[in-house]
Amino acid sequence: MRNQASFGRTDKGRDKSTRPARHGVHPALFYTMFALLLGGNGLLGTAFLLSPDISRLLNGQSEQVVQAYEDRIAQLRVEIDRLHSRSYAQAGDVNLQLQELAQQQEVLLEQHQLVRILVDKAGELGIEAATLSQPAQSDMPLAFLANPAIGGNPDIDATAAAVNQMMDETQFAMTSIAETAVARTDSIVAELSDLGIRVDLPAGEAGMGGPLLDAVDSSESSPMVDDANAVMEALLRYKAARDSIEGAPVHMPISGNYRRSSTFGNRTDPFTGNRAFHSGLDFAAASGTPVYSAGRGVVTFVGTRSGYGKVVEVTHDGGLVTRYAHLSGYLSKEGQRVSTGTPIAKVGSTGRSTGPHLHFEVRKGDSAINPKAFLDAGNRLSALLS
Repeated sequence: MRNQASFGRTDKGRDKSTRPARHGVHPALFYTMFALLLGGNGLLGTAFLLSPDISRLLNGQSEQVVQAYEDRIAQLRVEIDRLHSRSYAQAGDVNLQLQELAQQQEVLLEQHQLVRILVDKAGELGIEAATLSQPAQSDMPLAFLANPAIGGNPDIDATAAAVNQMMDETQFAMTSIAETAVARTDSIVAELSDLGIRVDLPAGEAGMGGPLLDAVDSSESSPMVDDANAVMEALLRYKAARDSIEGAPVHMPISGNYRRSSTFGNRTDPFTGNRAFHSGLDFAAASGTPVYSAGRGVVTFVGTRSGYGKVVEVTHDGGLVTRYAHLSGYLSKEGQRVSTGTPIAKVGSTGRSTGPHLHFEVRKGDSAINPKAFLDAGNRLSALLS
């Protein structure tokens, strides 16, 4: 009976080495993990609260760059006025230099106004105003403050150099905007031309005429205005090229990462097991998944076709037709104008089909064209415009 266990008492005879070891998280590791988790949540909360401000900062980048130029121009104007007020006590050709400096200042103001218009137009078309070279902060105030030379003469040369620098920068801004617009226009035209799509661009020059007369020096004629008009012309051509993308069937007809269950070309027919031609791309998706128009156009057919089941067809610019087949339902009607991404139907398995999927075709007349070339071009153009 002495060997009987008793509750509430410790068996002193038991070897301590036989007791099971206790395992747990080391306190230092626990507090470290807790601090990291708390800090991460704090950063996430801060980012969430500040996300509107961050978005405004990013979206306002162009405005900040332009505002920086306006501030510098205002500083230059103050400096030139100050130099004028001192010029009466100076000898030599200081007054003449100041008059030339004031004229340059007026040209700079006009140039800046033109650049401002071009920057706004470029921003509307997705061309960032970061093409404007931002001034170094260390050069902004001090470069415009005249340093008295020997005899108390103001440093007019420093101010004139600052004016010339800004004129060069605004000229570079116009040039870079034009180069970006021209490069993107050429890329869009090349991509769509490879697909057989013609891009209609506005004419490079408007009709002009008149007698040939000798040039006359006049303040009314300015090469700067001609340069600005050339930049605006490049932007208008780019806008026309970009708008043409919307009319081309180069966008995905289904949203999400859906597997291409069958490609364009010869394949083993799933019903007969023999070699047969497949006229489109198949995207495996659940029945009822929305189908979107691959480009701007007009719905020209809604109904059934042999082998295709339920079909919707959209006619795009240049006569290209996209066909969406094996549908379970319609979300559009004949004669309806649609844009890129407009829901027009739902995925199904009607007609000659082994399961729910979207059959997507691009057709020119009676011939089917490989849709992959169009969708690949769409991906490249999206990357170009992003």
